[in-house]
Amino acid sequence: MTPASPLELVCHPAAPDACVRRIGVTVTREADGGLGLRYRLEGALDGLRIPAGGLPLERLWAHTCFELFVMAEGGEAYREFNFSPGGQWMRFDFSAYRVRVDSPAMPAPQLDWRRSGDALTLALTLPASALPAGALRLGITAVVEHVDGSHHYWALGHPPGKPDFHHREGFVLALPAPTP
Repeated sequence: MTPASPLELVCHPAAPDACVRRIGVTVTREADGGLGLRYRLEGALDGLRIPAGGLPLERLWAHTCFELFVMAEGGEAYREFNFSPGGQWMRFDFSAYRVRVDSPAMPAPQLDWRRSGDALTLALTLPASALPAGALRLGITAVVEHVDGSHHYWALGHPPGKPDFHHREGFVLALPAPTP
């Protein structure tokens, strides 16, 4: 898959989402190797639990949040980013499928959350230092929590079976190395 503007996430077929009409994402690869992303969720926001902050950082993914999974093309190691509407963010590093390793310090990404009418948007910038160098594979995802406590899983691509954002088949967006 190559970048398009905007890309459309799809809901996992095991749990259709009656509240969300669509989630679109635009991706920009900066010349310095950084990434710009803009997520836009549209739907009946009153039917969703949208965190205002104060969540445990280790569990942002258990609530409504936008996520990004990044690996170097051809690699096994990857990084997971979680971005909560409450303004919190977290990242996890993995040496292979679900094998978590310590994460070195990195600068905070720039996050700009907005809620307007039936839309929730996040514009963010990740510096090149937060990403592997060279060509990348991305898994772009979202967890949507409804007021009834149910969860719905959105991604550019879902591997077969239950929702699993860590599965290599979910890293469907290929981005070439930046050109100076």
